[in-house]
Amino acid sequence: MIPGEFTYHRPSSVAEAVAILASHGDEARPLSGGHSLIPMMKLRMAAPEHLVDLAGIADLKGITEDSATITIGCMTTQHELIHSDLLAGKLPIIRETSLLIADPQIRYMGTLGGNVANGDPGNDMPGLMQCLNATYVLTGPDGDRDVAARDFYEAAYFTALAPEEILTSVKIPVPPAGHGYAYEKLKRKVGDYATAAAAVVLSMNAGTVASCSVALTNVADTPLYAADASAILTGSTLDEGTIARAVAAAEAITDPASDGRGPAEYRTKMAGIMMQRALARASGRAGA
Repeated sequence: MIPGEFTYHRPSSVAEAVAILASHGDEARPLSGGHSLIPMMKLRMAAPEHLVDLAGIADLKGITEDSATITIGCMTTQHELIHSDLLAGKLPIIRETSLLIADPQIRYMGTLGGNVANGDPGNDMPGLMQCLNATYVLTGPDGDRDVAARDFYEAAYFTALAPEEILTSVKIPVPPAGHGYAYEKLKRKVGDYATAAAAVVLSMNAGTVASCSVALTNVADTPLYAADASAILTGSTLDEGTIARAVAAAEAITDPASDGRGPAEYRTKMAGIMMQRALARASGRAGA
């Protein structure tokens, strides 16, 4: 349970961090909160020769709003997300989700960037970011490039992030005022990864769903944006038959492993149930 030897770097700017990563290639890894990378290093599942600590870069923290977009720096902690008045007013589902991640000690140090960047299918924020149609800003030697959260995840622990890049911020379009939201997570105990989880964000207009977005967590080797389920629900009155069709469409895209959280068939059904619960709470909140 002791990591291998590595050289520790603590840059003070994004440019310095990117230069270190570029010079060492696959032998270097950025470090944010450390709750994903350090355990992997202890188990020798990851053995970077150079560790680039991003904690000294002030520009990577903070939450701002510009027009209809909220930007969150990658080193913003879960604790800071929970206590942000801006997010509480505009994107309350982020607070709701953050409160279900691990425990307070981890939330004090764990960051949004670390949660979304490493491609762990069990992390809660990647699916939520897909549900919110977020965009990740990736910074490398050639500057910034934007990648949609829905296009970022390729397989378990494999993403669109290049070795010399850092995920520096997350941009999220603000949902319409009065939107409904919910994140439902089934887990064995406090602090555990989800057996299955679902995020729903929707808006209503005179009893009809004007917009709807659904995403699932930890029921495949990547987070899942349930595009077909979202489309089925949009324009509906959330009648029983439509909900059943949408749940079936969401369950159809899952591919969970059988593990200590239950057999694959059970986890697929739990994804559907979490979606139903999230949908019921989100629709109840819409316009409230």
